[in-house]
Amino acid sequence: MKTAFALGRILLALCTLLMFGMIATAQDQPFRFAGTTCTPAPYLHCPDNECSGATVINQGNVVEMKTRRTYFLDYPCDLKKGEKVTFILSLHGGGSYGNWQRHYFPLLDYVTKHRLVVATPNAPTRAWSTADDEYLQNIVTFVTEQLGKENIKAFWLVGHSQGGRTSNRIIRTDFFKDKVDGWLSLSGGRLGGNPGRSATFSPVSAPAGGAVASAPSASAPAASSALAALRELPAVDFSFIYSTGIREIDEKGIPETSDWAKKYSCGPRQAPMEIVDSKAGYIYDSSRLNLLRPGWGLLPAPGKAQVQIYPDCKDGRVVADVVRLEKGHTEGLEPKITEELIKLMLSAKGGKLQQAK
Repeated sequence: MKTAFALGRILLALCTLLMFGMIATAQDQPFRFAGTTCTPAPYLHCPDNECSGATVINQGNVVEMKTRRTYFLDYPCDLKKGEKVTFILSLHGGGSYGNWQRHYFPLLDYVTKHRLVVATPNAPTRAWSTADDEYLQNIVTFVTEQLGKENIKAFWLVGHSQGGRTSNRIIRTDFFKDKVDGWLSLSGGRLGGNPGRSATFSPVSAPAGGAVASAPSASAPAASSALAALRELPAVDFSFIYSTGIREIDEKGIPETSDWAKKYSCGPRQAPMEIVDSKAGYIYDSSRLNLLRPGWGLLPAPGKAQVQIYPDCKDGRVVADVVRLEKGHTEGLEPKITEELIKLMLSAKGGKLQQAK
């Protein structure tokens, strides 16, 4: 009897150890968004140069289940459930594609180092409109529910060209206004005073196709009216970073003052901090090789950028202007300036999504 009792206790102990081992193993498993896979090399990553057209125009491998449209979702493959991250929704320009945007501003190279979750969607018409709002909202809702809003330290919008203007529009809407902590405008308009356009900004003629963020159209009265409305400062609180190529703006440069900086009682803009890149960006406007103009953008090349910060903004906000020297509208950002922009974003106050209803 004693032997049987002892064996029973041993078996119970082994079962307990096995159960705790299984729980520990489950807790150690990396987090995966439903319907996604994760590989150390990001899906459809372009090589250092000559990214193929088929790669650039790919629409992504994650399905937004309500609209059945696809998008890209990049995140650390070693992400743990409950880990705190920064969530970024990155919007391509007019005439472009999500995978072009992923490589124009290559956040995908830094998701592991800086613990980022980056959603990069696609507009079927290659230009964003209110018809895409549900799709964008559904992506944000999915990511938030999967991660848990308490685990999202900050939520940023990033937009190039028309994607920047779209960020400016949607950040004023009921869905986004109480969720977004910051907006990074990549040649997509500057809050608090825009620079002028250079004489070589617009391409000579529109291409039959190709992956590129298009120049804004000022011909339609409705479009002009909508753009005028976006020049008014939004009644929403968020950090704002503006980046542009120096060749796409006129000789006056970026205004020295910013009404957005004044809103947060920031100090005068600091002297430029120079970032030097010895490596070129991934992407450019391959659809206009015979029409390349400096303002619109030439081939990728190493370069320098100047980062100018408005310091001591209240409420932990970040306001900054970034000028990429010897660059136009469409050369992809180089690695060091990309990471510097990420660091600026991460330094800003977050937490709006955690408080959103």
